[in-house]
Amino acid sequence: MAEDRFSELVFVKEIMRSDVKTARPDSAVSHVVEKMNRFDIGSIVIVQEKRPIGIITERDVLRKVVEHCLDPSICKAKEIMTTPIVTLEENSSVTDAMKLMAGCRIKRLPVVRNQELVGIITATDLIRNNPMLAKVLK
Repeated sequence: MAEDRFSELVFVKEIMRSDVKTARPDSAVSHVVEKMNRFDIGSIVIVQEKRPIGIITERDVLRKVVEHCLDPSICKAKEIMTTPIVTLEENSSVTDAMKLMAGCRIKRLPVVRNQELVGIITATDLIRNNPMLAKVLK
């Protein structure tokens, strides 16, 4: 199909967002949530020396902090982050990103260059880039 060939020719680095919001593993969860709210985003990538080591999503906060009535000002990011984190190299195709996201059942995919965080791509980014791709993410 033409749209499949198109997505194989488009690289992740062409549609990723490079303004990734991050936090350190020892950051308080309250700080992470404050940052997510301030920037109106659903996740924060946890980095150590520019390398992504985990990710915290709204769902992580609900399931691991709120549900257990933990104090977010005491609880650390490293205690609730999803790890190991799934990443993709920036020179990968959009098709590779879609397959990885669908296979791992994730909606956010940090993008790396030499294992260092350089961007993030989301299911929304993929659909915005090519609406025909929505069927693959179902």
